[in-house]
Amino acid sequence: MATTEADAPHSLATVRRLEAAGFRAWPASETAYDGTWAIRLTPGFDAKRLNSVNPLDQGDRRDIAARVERARERFEAVGRPILFRQSPLAPPELVDHLDAEGWSRFGESLVLTADLTRIDLSGTLDRIPIRDLGRYVDASLAVHGRDEAMRQGLLDILGAIRPPAGFFVRENPEGVPVAVAMAIQDNDLAGILDLAVAPDLRRQGLGRDLVATALRFAMHRGARTGWLQVEAANTAGIALYDRLGFVEAYRYVYRAPPEAAQPPAMLR
Repeated sequence: MATTEADAPHSLATVRRLEAAGFRAWPASETAYDGTWAIRLTPGFDAKRLNSVNPLDQGDRRDIAARVERARERFEAVGRPILFRQSPLAPPELVDHLDAEGWSRFGESLVLTADLTRIDLSGTLDRIPIRDLGRYVDASLAVHGRDEAMRQGLLDILGAIRPPAGFFVRENPEGVPVAVAMAIQDNDLAGILDLAVAPDLRRQGLGRDLVATALRFAMHRGARTGWLQVEAANTAGIALYDRLGFVEAYRYVYRAPPEAAQPPAMLR
């Protein structure tokens, strides 16, 4: 989303706030800092945002080449491919360095926000989130079509969330989970994560209904702004969120080193 010079300081403040909320909503197993670069690692779960370097200050320009190498060594020590997650907070000098060194760009994603006081959720039923985290994890793995080996890693991540969280599962008449979503209510922010609908039931309103349900859960607890992340290639998802009233706040992209023949096959 284009901004003017006058808009830029406000926009960066918004980015910082949403990035911090995203970290709290999807916590890594360990986070180390090199200056203002947040180095997030989660050996038990293959997700890019949980295993990446996240620069958080455009003004942090010192010793870029040496710090990239230190980060690479940290990732190599745990057997992970190094990735940078490049948001508008990344210093231009770092972006120039990665470009000059031939780092690829992939996995472009949008961060969307919505003023919840202006979204019409009047036709949405209030549903009680499930309390059994293990049941939610089982449903999430099934609906996303993920390997059972990821179960413990996902349990650890969700169990580490500190802000109030609501976990929602929709089942078919036979009791088989067909849709999942979670809402993280962080003061006045409502983050929607892990949304998925079974492939044979998409485009039937389940996704919209579940997002609305999750937003109502957070609104009842004081949230006034909704946010979520969606891959730029997910046109159906973007169209859904647009109809609900979400607009683009900013974008981010992942960067992989030139020795990676292709981007690592990891979850978003």
